[in-house]
Formats: sequence, structure tokens, C-alpha cells
Amino acid sequence: MNTLRKTFQQISRYPSAVAGSIVIALLVIVAVFTMITIPYKEAIRLWRGGEEVWYQNPKYAAPSWVNLFNKKKLPVSFTIGDGDDAMTKTVEQRGEGTSRITTLYTFDYNYDGFPQELLLYFKTIYTEKQPFVSITWKTPDGRELRIADFGVDPTVTYRFSQDEKLKRRLGGGNAVEALFADPNSEELIPLKGTYQVVMLATAFEEGSDLNAEFVFHGQVFGLAGTDHQRRDLMVPLLWGVPIALAFGLVASLGTSVLTMIIAAIGAWYRGWVDELIQRVTEVNLVLPFLPILIMVGTFFSRSIWVILGVTILLSIFTGAIKGYRAIFLQVRESMYVEAARAYGASDIRIIFVYLIPRMIPLLIPGLVSSVPAFVFLEASLAVLGLGDPVLPTWGKIINDAQTNAALYQGYYYWILEPAVLLMITGLGFAMLGFALDRIFNPRLRGL
Repeated sequence: MNTLRKTFQQISRYPSAVAGSIVIALLVIVAVFTMITIPYKEAIRLWRGGEEVWYQNPKYAAPSWVNLFNKKKLPVSFTIGDGDDAMTKTVEQRGEGTSRITTLYTFDYNYDGFPQELLLYFKTIYTEKQPFVSITWKTPDGRELRIADFGVDPTVTYRFSQDEKLKRRLGGGNAVEALFADPNSEELIPLKGTYQVVMLATAFEEGSDLNAEFVFHGQVFGLAGTDHQRRDLMVPLLWGVPIALAFGLVASLGTSVLTMIIAAIGAWYRGWVDELIQRVTEVNLVLPFLPILIMVGTFFSRSIWVILGVTILLSIFTGAIKGYRAIFLQVRESMYVEAARAYGASDIRIIFVYLIPRMIPLLIPGLVSSVPAFVFLEASLAVLGLGDPVLPTWGKIINDAQTNAALYQGYYYWILEPAVLLMITGLGFAMLGFALDRIFNPRLRGL
């Protein structure tokens, strides 16, 4: 406990170590929070979901916070459904099973741009006779525009921009822009104020009902924006944290510990055991690491667990074995090791009790510093299209952005968000690792 307390006291003397520790602690908190609030199965369902899951989201929408830095405020996406204050619904019975259902959607529009799309998602209850609905658009300057009149199926989606009759009625062009355009302006600018969508439905049977959800697809959405499949990017950004930490920590810990154990075994037993370990290490040093991983991902499996196993296997027999071996050869000649051999300590006990513990001060800084390398490795494989096809990760976000030409189309947020998180993760572990290296290596304390 005293040694641990002294270590923490020394860490607190280095601002970089404190900053790195804070970053790592925040990442761990986010990872735990993510796994609790978005369980694994739910995350997979959301990530692999299609239009039926993400229909409320617009495509290629930037995060909502971009409005803080723009002079022109872009429209924010929203949805009005049952239970919302912006929606009122009244039912008037007219006898012989006939009823009139009036639904009113009210919203304020104070933006400088036009939305992507307007939609109504209908859910209707009837037995034989379809309800008939009439939709009217009311503008802030008092104009009323007839949108559409049609019979409603049990489930149907009405898209304003795809109604050819509405386009002709509004003079052609983009129907959504025409609905918001200021008629008194020569330029195409939106008219700000309070808009209303009035939906009058007539039901012809007892027990018939009609409900509709009004969806407004703006140009910005949420804290992270959306991609080409309308998916909220917060899901892969959040789930990328536990995946990156798990891959980096397991790979770093497995590689460092196994490398040290193998080096200790070779240095203690010497002879053909040490020769075999050194020859395997020399062969592995000349093997192309990344191409082998690419071959595994291309021809065998892209599962993150397979990639993790191959990564650890290829990273064990590296140059670190030779460095550890040189130190173990010195430690094995120490007086306390000779004393242990004199009282009959077994080889296994000497290796794990007397040799390996002496290397812990050198192991910890290297273990922490190597985490970013494995995190970047997993992301790099995903960017190359070799990531786990099931898991939502930071590298997968960048790969999707690259595939859909995000930079050429100006969707910079799509790449910058995961890239910044990767850099923050690497910086946090690097700062803590460098500080630990100075703490555990006396020769570096004065540098």
C-alpha cells in the first residue's frame, strides 16, 4: 500500500500524467454508461436497422451544435406524435358510424434554410371502409394551401416532396421549399413564424380511428448527426469507446504479459528452449504484420475476436523479448535468486516469484503506452473494410464516410468525430505512459 501511495504521489507531480489519467477515467465512465444505457443487443439492432428503425432521422444531417457557429441557422429535425403538446386531436361523432377526426400539428419555424423533407406516417384502424383524409397547410401570413386528399390504408407514408400533384399545384420545383418560401421576397428564402398542418379525416365505421405522426427532416440532427442510412452517429461513437478500450487493453495486456513470461522462461532454462524462442522471434520480426492481418480478415474471418487473437499472437514474439531476456539474464545471477535455488525453490516459483516481479516497473509504462497502437490498429482495419461487420466502431464510421465520399460532399463531421475520439484516446494513454516511464525509470526523471 505504501508503494502504491508513493506511486500515486509521483504521478500527481506530472501534469501530463494527471491529464492522461482524467482522459482515461472519462473514457472508462463513458464505456460503462454506454453498456448500461444501450445494451449490446440493442446497439446491434440499431446499427443494423434500416428505414423502419431510423425513419424519423434525415439523411446526411450535421450535428445540431453546428448552428452555434453558423450565421445562418439550419433547420433542426423534430417529430410530432401522440402525446406531444404541439399536436391536438378531436373526434366528432356524426351518426351511423361516421366520425370526423381533426388533427392539428403546430410548430415554430425560425431558421434560415429549408428542410430536407416533410412526412406523415399514418396508422389507421378500420374493417372494410377506408377513412378519407384531407391535409391543409397554414402559413404564418394566413395562407391556406391544400396539400392532398386520399383514402388511407392501415399503414402508409405520405412524403410531401414526392407528391407530383402537389408539385404542380405549387408551380413545380421543390414542393417542400415552396411550402416555406416567402411569397413577398424575390429571393428564395423561408418565411419565419408559426406553421400548422391541419388533417381532417372522415371515418365510416364504428371503432375506426386514424393516427398520424408528423416528421420534419431538417438539415441538422442530434449531437452527432446522421449518416447515409439515417443512423444516429451517437450510437457508434458511444459504443466505439468500450470496443476500442477492450481491444486496446486486452491486446496490450496479453502481449506484454505473455512476452515477459516467454522471455523469462527462455532466460532461465537457456539451452534449446532459449534458442527456439529466439529463432521464432527472429522469424516473426521479418513477417509483415499488417498484411497478415489483412489476409486473415479477407480470407478467414473479420470477427473482432479472431483479429484480436491473431494480433496478440503476432505481437508476442517481438523485439521486446530480446530486451526482457537481457535483463532476466542479469537478474538470474542475483544473490537472492541463488539463495532461492539453495533452499530448493522450483523453477516455476523462481520464474514467477523472483524473476518476473522485477520486470513490473518496466512492464507497466510499456503496457499503457502500447494501448493506442492497438486501438489505431483496430480502427485502421475497419477503415480498410476489414472491421467486424456487426460491431459499431469508430473505424467503421470512417469507412462508411469514405465509401460515401463524405469529404467531397462537405460532411466533415462524419469523419472528424471518430477521428477526434481516436486522437483523444491515444493522447490520454500516451501522456500517462510517458509519465509512468519517467517514474519507474530513474534515468529519465531528470529529462
